Amino acid sequence: MSSHPAASVAQAFNSLREQYFPDASPRIAVALSGGLDSMVLLDLAAAQVRTHGGTLFAFHVHHGLSRNADAWRDHCASSAAALGVPFDARAVAVDKGRSGIEAAARKARYAALGAMCRAHGVDLLLTAHHQDDQAETVLLQLLRGSGASGLSGMDSANRAPALLGDERLVMARPLLAHARAELEAHARERGIAWVEDESNTDPRYTRNALRHQVMPVLDQLFPGFQQRIARSSLHVQSARRLLDELAAQDLAACLDGDGLHLAGLRSLSIDRINNLLRHWFAVRRLAMPSTALLAQMVAQTMSAREDAQLLVAHPECEVRRHRDRLYLVPKLPDLAGMRDPDDAGIIERYAQAFRWEGQGSIAFPDYGGVLHFDAVQHGHERGFDAAWLRAQPLEIDFRKGGEKLKLAPNRPTRSLKQLFQATGVPAWERTRLPIVGNGIDLLFAAGLGMDCRHLGAGLGRIALRWESAA
Repeated sequence: MSSHPAASVAQAFNSLREQYFPDASPRIAVALSGGLDSMVLLDLAAAQVRTHGGTLFAFHVHHGLSRNADAWRDHCASSAAALGVPFDARAVAVDKGRSGIEAAARKARYAALGAMCRAHGVDLLLTAHHQDDQAETVLLQLLRGSGASGLSGMDSANRAPALLGDERLVMARPLLAHARAELEAHARERGIAWVEDESNTDPRYTRNALRHQVMPVLDQLFPGFQQRIARSSLHVQSARRLLDELAAQDLAACLDGDGLHLAGLRSLSIDRINNLLRHWFAVRRLAMPSTALLAQMVAQTMSAREDAQLLVAHPECEVRRHRDRLYLVPKLPDLAGMRDPDDAGIIERYAQAFRWEGQGSIAFPDYGGVLHFDAVQHGHERGFDAAWLRAQPLEIDFRKGGEKLKLAPNRPTRSLKQLFQATGVPAWERTRLPIVGNGIDLLFAAGLGMDCRHLGAGLGRIALRWESAA
């Protein structure tokens, strides 16, 4: 541990410049709540900038959850002004939602900090997390049954685009090696004033209950346990980096386009499969699957017969299998054209009638896209006679089953299912591809093409083309 917080901040500035900003001095901001930790960090960061040059900002997030919130904002503004540091603040609305008030406030806070960083061209955001915070984080993750990622605690520096909404922004925690008592000693030595958030003593919040009811007992039984937990987190971080390296290698070996080749997955041990899948979700910026969901995913993927339509539901996507490959498919809302809109509650397909009157395209939002009517530009290309097409009572629909299409004179008439299978269109995509007919014959199937029995060659004929909105 550094002998003084100022030394840690100086060392962190040097390391961050070498690792992330070797070619230019970054614009820096301190996340300033007004509490002890962030006030000390602002003082130390301002001293560094005065000595070594650079641009420093102070950013405050006004959650509006306390009657004292305005006073905290004003305290931050005046403290920053006294140090000659430009100040900005953002007010956020915290919606508790399913995740609870703590998680909602954290999400809103980091989103606001990221927005202020972008507004002021800031490259490096400093937060005042310290050793006690690290111990709390690791203990909470342990109690939640987390794996290596959770038990590694907070990194000294990282990019967090999911939190901050910015790929390039670096977030650093230069005070992680110091206990809160050290920061308080520095504040009293420097005459730094800070505010106290009354919610920090409310035991209804999980972290507060741990901080005020559990950790004091641990400190009595195991004095200095925070340092040992922090040291353990560094060991777990090292192990996590090794796991990430192995997962990246396995992902590269198994990745085939957008999917994972199952033959490659099956050659790995179950631990490496789990490690690879977690890494794949992280790379795709999806929430980490629970242990139960991961086990279900692996079991179904490895045991289902080859032609099975595998579907494992994840909160943010669907895990699908197609032609011995595994895919993470975005969740898409049902299209209105998939359901009968009456009040009877009957779920069935229905067709939408329309006429073509010479326009270049017609939007069908209920079917998720636009139907284009392209004039044939080359004599050898085939299309519908324009006059004939105008006279047809057209309708757009989704497949009901049993539809057939003849794509070329020298090819047999085949079911849409067979044609989709032959062209490799995954089953989950087929349900969102509409068909167009005239009440008697099928004329066009999105993703496949036009039925040749009504086509002819020649300029000016009309070729149908479907463009999905998603």
